[in-house]
Amino acid sequence: MARYRFRASLWPTLAALAGVVATLALGNWQLGRGHEKAVLAQRIDTASHDAPIGLTGAQVNADDVVWRRVEASGRFEPKYAVLIDNRIVRGAVGYYVVMPLKIEGSERYVLVNRGWVAGTGSRGTLPQIATPAQTVRITGLATAPSKRYLELSTKTVEGNVWQNLTLERYRATVPIALQPVVIQQESKLDDGLVREWSAPDLGIDKHYAYAFQWFVMAAAIVIIYIACNVRKRA
Repeated sequence: MARYRFRASLWPTLAALAGVVATLALGNWQLGRGHEKAVLAQRIDTASHDAPIGLTGAQVNADDVVWRRVEASGRFEPKYAVLIDNRIVRGAVGYYVVMPLKIEGSERYVLVNRGWVAGTGSRGTLPQIATPAQTVRITGLATAPSKRYLELSTKTVEGNVWQNLTLERYRATVPIALQPVVIQQESKLDDGLVREWSAPDLGIDKHYAYAFQWFVMAAAIVIIYIACNVRKRA
């Protein structure tokens, strides 16, 4: 019966140990991020059933209201509207219509993603947006636009057509005082815009998948280490 022996030198052992510790730490970090976002998803779901928070002219802290339902009364300002390009709804290409709402009784605005409008089929002709002139009450989810976008073109802003929306870019372009969130409009208006919002993608499954990959890598290091240091006795 063949017998085997295990013999490993110091430096390969230390390298394997460092690799296992690092991959386990990264796996646990990804698990933690996944758990955090799962808790956030539950909070968003719970908050969707709460009474909306009223936004006034007093500036709010974004962390206090983001992913919660909010409402604001005021008038839309069409001249500061932007169209977010290449948004697909029901298989058709169009734009998200983002327009500031001047909050009633103040000089502060809040950006509202009013919904989706189909493109005209010509880049030179933009769709017409119906906008109520009277005071309206807007209700919806408070969101914080991501600062991390992959923009393949240097033409990120062409007039009022933008590739993506960030509050920093908008503030640098439009000279108005803004609340630090964007309302994803849920309230109905007779404007022909489509408001079909999916639940926010928090990337929970992605974190769990990455964690699994790191744990598999840790196991692979252990297996390779053992395989490389086990020898058959002469």
